[in-house]
Amino acid sequence: MLRNLLLALAVLVGAHAPVLAEPPAATMYVNPQCGCCQGHAAYLRQNGFNITVKETHDMSLIRRQQGVPGKLVGCHIMLIDGYVVEGHVPASAITKLLAERPKIKGISLPGMPEGSPGMTGVKVEPFKIMEISDGELKVFATE
Repeated sequence: MLRNLLLALAVLVGAHAPVLAEPPAATMYVNPQCGCCQGHAAYLRQNGFNITVKETHDMSLIRRQQGVPGKLVGCHIMLIDGYVVEGHVPASAITKLLAERPKIKGISLPGMPEGSPGMTGVKVEPFKIMEISDGELKVFATE
């Protein structure tokens, strides 16, 4: 009976938190003068991601090449398993993206919201993680 209860609990927890056996390697492009980018990379590493950070002054070019619209620009840009992740996106949203594999370019947490992973301050409202696609703006996840 305890075994069945634990199995049911595992199924319930798993339904709400996708888990990847091993997240793919990612490359994060950052401005050399920015400290919060390194904080976000450290946060992602603590959450099991394999992140390589590359400093560059070509952030605008990389964003254009990846199709990130101006209204979705965050602090830094990460490429992971065919997707773009823009800004201080929480690890759970990235895991969801990689597990569900939607037909979008990627996801973004626009701006540099206080209290987001890698940023200082206190979170004052839920984060709206947006889809990066060729269509209208849509919310991918709210955290």
